[in-house]
Amino acid sequence: MAQQKGDPGPRGLFWCVTFWATLPLPVLIFSPMSQTQNKAVPCPSCGTSSTGKFCSNCGSAMMGANCASCSALLTPGARFCHRCGTTVGGASHAAPARVPSGEKSVVPWVVAGAALLAMVILVAAQQGRSPAPTIGDAAPLGAEAPFAGGGAVRAPDISNMSPRERADRLYNRVMTMAAAGKADSAAFFASMAVGAYESLSPLDADLRYDYGRMAEMSGALPLAQAQADTILREQPDHLLGLILSARVALARGDKDRSQKLLSQLVAAEKTESAKSLEEYQRHRGDIDAALAEAAKR
Repeated sequence: MAQQKGDPGPRGLFWCVTFWATLPLPVLIFSPMSQTQNKAVPCPSCGTSSTGKFCSNCGSAMMGANCASCSALLTPGARFCHRCGTTVGGASHAAPARVPSGEKSVVPWVVAGAALLAMVILVAAQQGRSPAPTIGDAAPLGAEAPFAGGGAVRAPDISNMSPRERADRLYNRVMTMAAAGKADSAAFFASMAVGAYESLSPLDADLRYDYGRMAEMSGALPLAQAQADTILREQPDHLLGLILSARVALARGDKDRSQKLLSQLVAAEKTESAKSLEEYQRHRGDIDAALAEAAKR
């Protein structure tokens, strides 16, 4: 069949349909209506020329106006919605137009996605962050206290320990810091250890020596001397009592008394060591260091 002039033919019809199919739905529905609304027309109710969806004079519905409550298409000149009865005009002018269900904004979804991504990043950052150190973490893991006879000391949570365990662990930490040359840190934790030892009762010679060393290192020399005097009053040649008293005398600047006490230590060492007291085994490092110091003088 011959194609007549003006007939678009199958190919032209195909492109025509494709063009209209690609246009957004609001353009297809509302474009002609918008052109009509932009043209001033007389109000069906009062006759005043208006260009909007509602009369600027009486508020009646114009051509293409919708109910602000149920979105029904209003009859031109109507003052009430024929479907739901909502008043037309006035407050209806300020009512926002409803967005068709197929054209809802994607902004809420974008915001929700961004918030979820931020939360994932935050959780990952917190899991990768190292925990803050506690008091028990003052020394490196596995560090051994050179003045306590125990083995490797692992950083503990001292809040779950008994008073004796807490005092012993603080003592080990202080001695480890002192051996590493961290005098300020050692003095700080020594004052904490003093408080731990004050809560213990009764105190034997071993605990009194530890208590006195912590008092000495925190600067509480009278308290340290009191522990040494108590040990020596019960056992005049106790090696730890002599060492503690000699250290306090040296800290006070009394070198003569310190030397006298070290000489007494050297004289009593063999007899006392033969007793194999548990505190001597635990503090063997202190005893050997004091004997070496006495040999230099």
